Formats: sequence, structure tokens, C-alpha cells
Amino acid sequence: MIDKLYKKINKMHAVFLSALLCLLLILPAFASGAPDKGYLIIEDNPVPLAAAQVLTPTAPGKNTESGGGATLDYSNSSEGYVMAKASGGKFKIQITKQGGKTYTYDLNGKGNYETFPLTGGNGKYSIGIFKQVSGNQYAQSLMKNIDVKLKSANLPFLYPNQFVNFNKNSKAVAKGVEVASGSSSQIDTVTRVYNFVISSLTYDTAKATSVQPGYVPNVDSVLAARKGICFDYASLMATMLRTQGIPTRLEVGYVSGGAYHAWISVYINGVGWINDVIYFDGKSWSLMDPTFASSGGGAAARFIGDGKNYSVQFLY
Repeated sequence: MIDKLYKKINKMHAVFLSALLCLLLILPAFASGAPDKGYLIIEDNPVPLAAAQVLTPTAPGKNTESGGGATLDYSNSSEGYVMAKASGGKFKIQITKQGGKTYTYDLNGKGNYETFPLTGGNGKYSIGIFKQVSGNQYAQSLMKNIDVKLKSANLPFLYPNQFVNFNKNSKAVAKGVEVASGSSSQIDTVTRVYNFVISSLTYDTAKATSVQPGYVPNVDSVLAARKGICFDYASLMATMLRTQGIPTRLEVGYVSGGAYHAWISVYINGVGWINDVIYFDGKSWSLMDPTFASSGGGAAARFIGDGKNYSVQFLY
């Protein structure tokens, strides 16, 4: 009797283990929503997305100079920028590289820090902030001399600044991620961003005839309006490329006929700086300025030519 009972228990135990094993084998299929007909589970591959690389200027730091309602923060000069703020009037900041050009900017006068690039590279700079007395007469609020040693020569063209102004929440940054997604190389990214800008924006003739001195592009506003002047084109494209890790210079100067204009140059790993912008046809580099390419068609391409029509005055 006892032997029969043991045999019955062992048989029940074997059945239980067999059922448990089957359950463990089919449970993952049920958990993933698979039908119970022996079908294979094949997951869709995720779509690769580009990642934004947004460098963020910071202030205040350890190295500051204040006077006359203004403050200069030069703590991050090795990163390729300084920051300044002022309040209680109209102010300008001038940045001069020893033996180089003087860059003059308006300060917003709201007491908020703004970022200004050190585009002359390594060397000695004098930086002054001046407060308006009347008209175009200004009195010095502060002056500081600094010696700049950049961690990388291209850093000034990766950070945001007053004229290429963005942050991690900028819609232009998100659009750059979208446009660059699936890109196979830096050249591919440049081409995608370039094609997006020239096909999406139209030249704002009315704005061009009414824009005032001191105008500063707002890349998100330009993106929303889908139109702008050359400064807007260049600033938007520089934003989208910088935040994809591609050093980009916003360049301002003159083109044939004396017109004041803005365009960009990009730095490609293994190639170097591609001056006055960026179209690669698979065999050679050709100059393509995004404003003229967008609004001028074939005539623009002939005008752009080999870059001799461009005279760079300032880099941002």
C-alpha cells in the first residue's frame, strides 16, 4: 500500500515538474504578447537618432572684474569665451586680440550674462566695457587684459555666443537632431543641414530693408517663421551644426559689389576648415552660401564661384 502511494506521489511530482517546465518555456512569449501558435517574435529595430552635443557657457566663475554697473567673467577663457553683463544704461563691450581686430558688441543692459567668443585663438586680449554718456559717446566702466590659452582651437566655434545663441532646449537644436538622424558622416550631416536650411527658409526682403544696427538673430524665431536675412540663415545653420559636434564659423564681411553679408565655414575631421561654405559633390568641395543658394538658383552658384567674391571681416 505504501509502495503504491509513493509511486503515485512520484508520478504526480513528475507531471508537476513537466508542467512547470512547459510554463517556463512559454511564459516569455505570453509576456511579450506573442500568439500561442508557435510564431516567432521578431522585434523592430529602433531608429538611430543623432545626439545633440550642446556646450553650455557658465558664469559667474572665479575670475571676474566689475565696475561702473558692468561685470566681466573671464573664468572660462580657455574654453574660448568670456561672459559679461551690465545694467543701468546702454553698454558696449570691445574685445581686441593683440595685433588683431577689435570686436564690438552691444550688451543687453538687463543684468543677464551674455557670451562672447575669443575667435582670435591663443594670445593676449584686452577687454573693455563702456557705458553710454550720450549719442555715440561712451565712458569706460572697466578694462581687463587676459592671456588666453585654448584647450582646443575649435572651441570658440562650438559654444553658443550672442550671434549664434542656443541652449539644450532650443527648437533649432532639436531640429538639428532630427535632420542629422541617420547621418553616416560629418559630411553627410553638413549636407543634410545645408539642404534643410536652403529648402525651408526664404529670404525676408522686408526685414532686410528695415533691420536696425545691433540686430541679433533668434534662431528659434527664424525656424518658426521659415524666413530671414543672411545673418539668420548663417546663425541657424551654425546652431544646427555646432550642436552636432561640427565646429562652424559664422563669418561676416563683404561680397562682390560691396554688399555686407553673412555666411559660414565648417571644420571637417581629416579635411580641416572648408571656407565660405560647404558643398561636397563626391569629388571636390564647392562653395555654397546658404542665402544665395536658397534664393538665387543657378545664378547664385555662378556668383559664389570659387570664393574670391568673399572678403571676411569678422568671425563669430
